[in-house]
Amino acid sequence: MINRKLLVALSFIILFGMFACTPEHSKIIVAEYDDDAITMGEFENAYVKNAGSVEKARKDSLEDYKNFLDLLVNYKMKLKDAYKRGLDKNPDLQKEMAQYRKNIAVTWFLDKELVDKGIKKLYEQRKNEIRVSHIMIKTDTLSDEKAKERAYEVLKKLKQGEKFEDLVKQYSDDKYSVNQGGDVYYFVAGEILADFEDAAYQTPVDSVYPEPVKTRFGYHIIKVTDKMPYRPEIRASHILVATKDKDGRPKKDQDALLARIKAIRERALQGEDFAELAKEYSDDTISKKRGGDLGFFARRRMVKPFDDAAFKLKKGEISGIVKTPYGYHIIKLTDEKPYPSFEASKSFLKKVYEKTRYKRDLDKLVAQLAKKYNLKTVESTVNYILSLADTLKFPDYFNSEMREKVKDKVLFTFAGNNVICDTVFTRLKKDKSYNNWKINKRFLDAAIKKVSQELMLEERVKNLESEDPGFATLMDEYRNGLYIFELQKREVWDKLKIDSTDIYNYYLAHKDKYFTTDKVDFSEIFSRNDSLINLYYDKLKSGADFDSLAEKVTERVGYKRKKGHFGNIEVMKNELAMKAATLEKPGEFTRPFKYGNGWSIVKLNKRERPRQKTFDEARAQAASDLQDEESKRLENEYIDRLKSIYQPVYYYEKLKNAFRTAAK
Repeated sequence: MINRKLLVALSFIILFGMFACTPEHSKIIVAEYDDDAITMGEFENAYVKNAGSVEKARKDSLEDYKNFLDLLVNYKMKLKDAYKRGLDKNPDLQKEMAQYRKNIAVTWFLDKELVDKGIKKLYEQRKNEIRVSHIMIKTDTLSDEKAKERAYEVLKKLKQGEKFEDLVKQYSDDKYSVNQGGDVYYFVAGEILADFEDAAYQTPVDSVYPEPVKTRFGYHIIKVTDKMPYRPEIRASHILVATKDKDGRPKKDQDALLARIKAIRERALQGEDFAELAKEYSDDTISKKRGGDLGFFARRRMVKPFDDAAFKLKKGEISGIVKTPYGYHIIKLTDEKPYPSFEASKSFLKKVYEKTRYKRDLDKLVAQLAKKYNLKTVESTVNYILSLADTLKFPDYFNSEMREKVKDKVLFTFAGNNVICDTVFTRLKKDKSYNNWKINKRFLDAAIKKVSQELMLEERVKNLESEDPGFATLMDEYRNGLYIFELQKREVWDKLKIDSTDIYNYYLAHKDKYFTTDKVDFSEIFSRNDSLINLYYDKLKSGADFDSLAEKVTERVGYKRKKGHFGNIEVMKNELAMKAATLEKPGEFTRPFKYGNGWSIVKLNKRERPRQKTFDEARAQAASDLQDEESKRLENEYIDRLKSIYQPVYYYEKLKNAFRTAAK
């Protein structure tokens, strides 16, 4: 039996594409049935969806177009028949449709409202990387209120003209950046804290964000110190003059080392080959062999002074002298990777968004809905539950005396709806993570938050079809798929009456279709060393027992205990089986031959030539073939009946102009 979901999915193929054409071209009628017609625009849109793209559709032949038009007309006649039979009023189908909508609507809405918008915002933000300094007031030692008050105090001092760096030393709780004037270096959106990033991206260079920004660490005063186009990865070469010996002690005569790097840089600027200079003079023993090449690297992969200098270079440019803990460097930028397209970035950005921003954005959306729908907890019900719960755990509620007392009491309200305790707890029962929670204030707060979020989102998507054409299309597609499935069930699958006698008679009439495959049973001795394999071959020629030798020496993992035995497998399965099939008699073995990462000798144990299958061997295949034939016959009979009713007319010659008049 064909899977319902599969059939529904297949029916979508011949619906709604995105091909744009002129109005005149689009209105050309390519087929008629009963009092309905299929236009060129409808045909082209359906064909594009089936082909995958306009480019692929244009390359197809007129015969391909004709065949597809036949399918499209058949599909349309079936849909017309479905409505004529009243399937749109079938309660079982309507119930399934409602369940599908319930399962998909909120997910669709959140994908569009949050994920799609979120990844587009990330993509635009990430076109630039920014450098930020901050003053952080932590909330682990101060109360939230006191920390916020102090943050505003710092902002006030900044507005009065005090230096940012001085205030960092005086107030910042970030021990990692406090000695760098609060500098947290360069980043792009999606790398740190979402609220911190959003504030930073809204702030001009050399400016301070006008409000303290709250994160899980505390309150931040944010100053943007630089902004530049984001370069995902650059490639650079360098020449190092080390200032420390192998033991990490400073070398003598540091002035001479500085003079040395200056002289090397001057020669590079005069046009000498940078790679050759690196090979001759660089103290980086690894990269000097490659002419100083460090390959591609992203921001923060190198020590900060090196990183900062390298990412400021243009392609082909040589840096000034850069001092790091390793010594003196000169750097040449040799290549860089461009910022990727949105399409190429979507999958990565979606993962970043879902990891760093989705929960925050969902919480904001839910807060907006709570305000819009006037969400309110009924505190008297909460207190009543707490007075009864004692040590009761969830989901023991459902078997408790307390349930009878509270099940119909309203726990919260929204959008004019009263939500009772039983509704909340029944929904919560589906989530196993709440099992064994004590029914206390923490549990009730979590329960109300979770269930109110679900219900408010369901309320929000009640009219989604009228708001979102894409969702309306999706629902139309699924509905039509259900109808087509039901018609197939009635006209084909329910009418299939196949018994064992039918299968046997079909087998007798088509015996020539059913043959076993060519198989060999073989064993192998394998070695990664050609000298050893030749030694084993000489032993076999001298009369050594193949199985005993294989048990001792074969190197294929897991095959020593099997004595090299592979079993009975199809000849075409791999090269070993094909080699075994070249042998004439059981017991014969091949000469050593190269196979994979070593050498093999194969022995034929048994050969099973193709033969006609018995009925028992062919039963399953014959039953499947017979069912396919009968299904096609019943399908064709159904289509013929529809054609006799709706009298379709096909204007194949007009398809010669398909995909030739796209709108500019």
